[in-house]
Amino acid sequence: MQLGMIGLGRMGGNIVRRLLRDGHTAVVFDQNPAAVAALVEAGAVGASSLEDLVAKLEVPRTAWVMLPAGAITEEAVKTLGGLMQSGDCIIDGGNSFYGDDVRRGLELKQKGLHYVDVGTSGGVWGLERGYCMMIGGDTETVDRLDPIFKTLAPGIGDIPKTPNRDGRDPRAEQGYIHAGPTGAGHFVKMVHNGIEYGLMQAYAEGFDILKHANSDALPPERRFDLNMGDIAEVWRRGSVVSSWLLDLTAQALAGDESLHDFSGYVEDSGEGRWTINAAIEESVPATVLSAALYRRFRSREHESYADKLLSAMRKGFGGHQEPKKS
Repeated sequence: MQLGMIGLGRMGGNIVRRLLRDGHTAVVFDQNPAAVAALVEAGAVGASSLEDLVAKLEVPRTAWVMLPAGAITEEAVKTLGGLMQSGDCIIDGGNSFYGDDVRRGLELKQKGLHYVDVGTSGGVWGLERGYCMMIGGDTETVDRLDPIFKTLAPGIGDIPKTPNRDGRDPRAEQGYIHAGPTGAGHFVKMVHNGIEYGLMQAYAEGFDILKHANSDALPPERRFDLNMGDIAEVWRRGSVVSSWLLDLTAQALAGDESLHDFSGYVEDSGEGRWTINAAIEESVPATVLSAALYRRFRSREHESYADKLLSAMRKGFGGHQEPKKS
């Protein structure tokens, strides 16, 4: 299939590369001409503007916006909505607030356009590992776009099948789902990221306790000088707390157990806050996720080993760089 991609950053560019490797075609645009040129060299068709991109797409057109959530995505969707024709489709694969998706979907529907929101997880590793996708939109459009999603998804791989899934949607085993109508995809991804905050915080606090097991405040006979890298490595193998986040932790600690290159200043990208807001609206207790979000706020006031480990994990899975100190 053919896809237009707007935004060729850490994830957008690799999404295009993964599609090209599987025989799909792509028209690409980015404000950075060098990013466009790199994808053209890989086999994509370059565009000089959104107008040029739309003109080079075949009907029915499909344009995927992979930009930071907020004003820049809003403007791109609005511009595309004025350029595209009835039957065309706009995909937002960034981390937009699901309420914005619902609004955009209704606005574009009045013009005969389709809108699909794709919560996309995979970070900078997606080119090789594939992307876990949570998709919102009307069934007919999502089914039409299935070849794209199937290529981008990780596939079954070597993960054992879950018992008693007979008769269920097989796409979940491939690493992508049609979560529901417009907005449902980013809602599921929002909660996914809220959970991610909690998991990361649990690892960070646990390793902080291990790191300080040789504290002078402890009796000498109860002090342990523990090897953080070895503990992370052994937990990866057969432990009930093994995970990709732990894999990334082990990689970071193997490179530098002191985490000297990290300040411990931990950003939050919005989904954690939105998850807590949703929990409040639904009267659902979310004590762990709330605490993990507040800990990120606190990290901006005082550095700790736990915060450095959080920063290391964020860089590992998403390529997120810490803000430079003023």
